[in-house]
Amino acid sequence: MSSISWLKKHSDIIKKFSRYALRYNLMIIAYYLARLYFTTIRVESINEDAVRQYLKEGNKLIAALWHQRIISAIGYAKGFGMYRPSVMISASRDGDLIASIFSRMNFRPVRGSSSRDGKKALHAMLEDLKLHPFAVHVLDGPKGPKGVIKPGLITMAEQSGVPIVPVYISVSGAWVLKSWDHCLIPKPFSKIVIRWDEPIGAPRKMTGQTFEEFRQKIERHMLENQRIDDSRFGWKHLI
Repeated sequence: MSSISWLKKHSDIIKKFSRYALRYNLMIIAYYLARLYFTTIRVESINEDAVRQYLKEGNKLIAALWHQRIISAIGYAKGFGMYRPSVMISASRDGDLIASIFSRMNFRPVRGSSSRDGKKALHAMLEDLKLHPFAVHVLDGPKGPKGVIKPGLITMAEQSGVPIVPVYISVSGAWVLKSWDHCLIPKPFSKIVIRWDEPIGAPRKMTGQTFEEFRQKIERHMLENQRIDDSRFGWKHLI
């Protein structure tokens, strides 16, 4: 049986274990197991130094990435825990798991999503950006559609005046789950490349039409760049 078939067959068991882990505070074990797993995977970052210098100079950023690549970022993200970035995470049971893991990496979860408590969470993110320099936003979560940027990212950038920095995560080898986002789980001894784009500022006080045009522009830009990076490892139509 292939690994992906095993994951699909045992998805209910995995969910039950996740609930059990949350109830009995066993996520610390899962977290360190994940950290150990990612020591088998090589990570290369591109343009990271420029991003760190940008933040060091007192600037602010909203890092934006696709939901499909969240797991691939776990082994790398802790390196940015020194900035204590805020991250919007769904107010669901699955979100509880993700929030627990990100908290252990020194990220600060803000609970809510486009489908649940979205306005409250967005307001909290905007207030947080007044005091802190760095936020992370998952573009198309928590339920998709895959590869479609939700308006929340654009609203956050427009109202805060903080630029968006797209983050592209590509993997040499991965299992592709049968979830709505076709989530990638990097295989052991694979390679992950994380590339930071240039910051993109949002125009202030956009009209409905210019807002949607800008949203589509960012979406096209990020999809094109992600697909180019994926193609270097031979992937097609992942997102």
